[in-house]
Amino acid sequence: MASSHSSSPVPQGSSSDVFFKKEVDSTKHIRPVQSLPDVCPKEPTVTDQHRWTIYHSKVNLPAALNDPRLAKRESDFFTKTWGLDFVDTEVIPSFYLPQISKEHFIAYQQEISQREKIHERCKNICPPKDTFDRTLLHTHDKSRTDLEQVPKIFMKPDFALDDSLTFNSVLPWSHFNTAGGKGNRDVASSKLLQEKLSHYLDIVEVNIAHQISLRSEAFFHAMTSQHELQDYLKKTSQAVKMLRDKIAQIDKVMCEGSLQILRLALTRNNCVKVYNKLKLMATVHQTQPTVQVLLSTSEFVGALDLIATTQEVLQQELQGIHSFRHLGSQLCELEKLISKMMIAEFSTYSHSDLNRPLEDDCQVLEEERLVSLIFGLLKQRKLNFLEIYGEEMIITAKNIIKQCVINKVLQIEEIDTDVVVKLADQMRMLNFLQWFDLLKDIFSKFTIFLHRVKATLNIIQSVVLSVLDKNQRTRELEEISQQKNIAKDNSLDTEVAYLIHEGMFISDAFNEGELAPVTVDTTSQRNVSPNSEPCSSDSVSEPECTTDSSSSKEQTSSSATPGGVDIMVSEDMKLTDAELGKLANNIQELLYSASDICHDRAVKFLMARAKDGFLEKLNSMEFITLSRLIETFILDTEQICGRRSMSLFGALQSQASKFVNRFHEERKTKLSLLLDNERWKQADVPAEFQDLVDSISGGKIALPEKKSGATEERKPAEVLIVEGQEYAVVGTVLLLIRIILEYCQCVDNIPSVTTDMLTRLSDLLKYFNSRSCQLVLGAGAMQVVGLKAITTKNLALASRCLQLIVHYIPVIRAHFEARLPPKQYNMLRHFDHITKDYHDHIAEISAKLVAIMDSLFDKLLSKYEVKAPVPSACFRNICKQMAKMHEAIFDLLPEEQTQMLFLRINASYKLHLKKQLSHLNVINDGGPQNGLVTADVAFYTGNLQALKGLKDLDLNMAEIWEQKR
Repeated sequence: MASSHSSSPVPQGSSSDVFFKKEVDSTKHIRPVQSLPDVCPKEPTVTDQHRWTIYHSKVNLPAALNDPRLAKRESDFFTKTWGLDFVDTEVIPSFYLPQISKEHFIAYQQEISQREKIHERCKNICPPKDTFDRTLLHTHDKSRTDLEQVPKIFMKPDFALDDSLTFNSVLPWSHFNTAGGKGNRDVASSKLLQEKLSHYLDIVEVNIAHQISLRSEAFFHAMTSQHELQDYLKKTSQAVKMLRDKIAQIDKVMCEGSLQILRLALTRNNCVKVYNKLKLMATVHQTQPTVQVLLSTSEFVGALDLIATTQEVLQQELQGIHSFRHLGSQLCELEKLISKMMIAEFSTYSHSDLNRPLEDDCQVLEEERLVSLIFGLLKQRKLNFLEIYGEEMIITAKNIIKQCVINKVLQIEEIDTDVVVKLADQMRMLNFLQWFDLLKDIFSKFTIFLHRVKATLNIIQSVVLSVLDKNQRTRELEEISQQKNIAKDNSLDTEVAYLIHEGMFISDAFNEGELAPVTVDTTSQRNVSPNSEPCSSDSVSEPECTTDSSSSKEQTSSSATPGGVDIMVSEDMKLTDAELGKLANNIQELLYSASDICHDRAVKFLMARAKDGFLEKLNSMEFITLSRLIETFILDTEQICGRRSMSLFGALQSQASKFVNRFHEERKTKLSLLLDNERWKQADVPAEFQDLVDSISGGKIALPEKKSGATEERKPAEVLIVEGQEYAVVGTVLLLIRIILEYCQCVDNIPSVTTDMLTRLSDLLKYFNSRSCQLVLGAGAMQVVGLKAITTKNLALASRCLQLIVHYIPVIRAHFEARLPPKQYNMLRHFDHITKDYHDHIAEISAKLVAIMDSLFDKLLSKYEVKAPVPSACFRNICKQMAKMHEAIFDLLPEEQTQMLFLRINASYKLHLKKQLSHLNVINDGGPQNGLVTADVAFYTGNLQALKGLKDLDLNMAEIWEQKR
């Protein structure tokens, strides 16, 4: 096993990368065997001589440690050590290391060239052993054979005697007799087993010694290398110690002082930051007590701003501080509590504002408190506060009516509140004047209530609109800023192109371009917030100042409410324009709802009074007064709220319709009674009726005011004078004219019933026409009134009355036309139909008068004989009847109508005379008969023309004669 210590020099690496090689006879056809590694390898065998082991590895250590999962492993390793933000970056070459080239190794190569030659010579003299000779092979086979005698159980890697199976296999106890004492056989077995195990041990030791002997040179080489390595390490240690001493001296002289200064400066900065942070923590620590103080004075907006600022500071600057770990959740709960408090406060405010005495002149109660509440609710996005105000309005409207009724009932001594318990029953016991005063009081209270609601909602709307305006201006400023940035980028690109063309340094131009906007932004920031607090003197860096000022970074814009309270809008109102616009619309709708609520309550009040038919029993003046009051209230509420509420108007329309029906039925019944009692005689015209007619001047219809004492001195007139014309009328027509004017006056007083009144008046005029026709032309008056006959005077008087009504129909039409909406003008056709019916009636009366004379002519002239005396009795009788006819109608009908009527009568007379002359065969031949007839006709003509108003009447009696045969 021993070998020479200086048998071989330190081996040099060769292409085979083994330490020792040995020449092998080329004549022997034995496969060369590579030498085993130098670190006690396993005994080589023929089969595993060429197996690759870890000792044949030619990969460097970094490659050996490399892992296919390099990215994941590297990420896991470095992120665990240096944090999640570690990023693998490229290492920049050091400027202090020179670039090494082949020229740097020329001196070294020249220095070791001589040594290299000696090394090559030594290597040729003693080549390394790389194969085993036949003896070694034989020895190896012998060792292998010996090792095969050792049982395999001893070669197992998990061999352990503490295992029962292994122990029983190594020491077979079955060969020993445990029942008896120790016998000779057992002793022999024990010795044999011991000798066998000793033999196995010897085999193993011999093989181990053999393997050691084979590696003796490697051991000696390792020891030699160890000595040399220790020398190298000693020199290296000395060099390192010297270098460290020099570095320590340099560090002490040149670096330690400067580094100490920098360290102290950094320590001071850190102390200042810690101090500022502690001040900020102390301020944040006082947040909850400050919020409690603000809430005690109802400063909800200030409390919410303080909470929002504190939350922002906790998230940005105090994040991770253990002592404040629960403060964020506490502030959130406090914020929710403030929201509930604001809702309760707004409900209390609404109740106090709407239920205070209506006699109070102050329209808005505690305007600053209201503005603060609205800002707080908007800040918390509690947009349902209008519903609370709306519910309070409904309750207040009910209470207003209830309180007014109670106050009014208490003033009336006739109402015993102990007997009549219900308030509605007590209210129904009021007469019209008392109830009307109560309604007027309710309307006045409602008007004040609506003014108060409008003032409050205007304050709320001004706050909402100011926030909306702030959002829009902020958006415009952002757009302008973006446009400026785009323009700056464009100008910068142009400037860069210019600099490239001129050959200047582009980096300097960029630096100059960046400095200017910073200066502008700083200046603009100072201009925007001139009242902002400057950074404290103990702040060191600008970022620290920015951090301190971040808690008060809100910029505000101011506006004023209608009441003059300044509104400061902060930037943290996180409401969209759509939400604010919807809220503003809801405020306007709430004002409309307030008007609707008042109208609905008024309608219920009216319906409660109308249950016993009270409103239907009102006379015209009372209902007109009530209607005017309601219409005035409707107009007032429309002017206050900007929209007309239709509920009260609809109730008034319903009552007006009932009133119109009753009004019409009363007038129609009255007219029917008048016509049934009318004897169709000319009536005197009282002065008040003349005044009534005179009031209809210029086409305007209006009832005249009653003159006390003046009407008693004036005597009634025989006829009614209308625009210079005389009308002989009956008493019914005078009352009909007054009724017609009442219809027109009712339309003026109640415009909403115009269409109903037009329909009813048309019905009334038609009724008068048809009923008068039945009584006069139909001779119904003979049965109803008991007239003996319907005389011509009755007929003429009826005709003149109809003419008076026809005269006023255009005036009535114009009156209604001026009050009807254009889409209802088609209703005016009723007056056209009425006018036609009246004209037809007048024509029928004229035809009746002619028919009376026609029957008289037929009766008298049928007995006419042409003989003496002259004039004949027949013509005397005809002239007498014509005179009576003229006397009956001349004072009733105008002269033109009388002439036209007598022309028609004369035509009938000529027709009958001509017929009788033809029957008597009397012709115009100049004979005696012709002379007699001519004398009679002349007598008739003279008498007829002698009548008043008929002297110029052209009778043209020549047509009675037939032509001469």
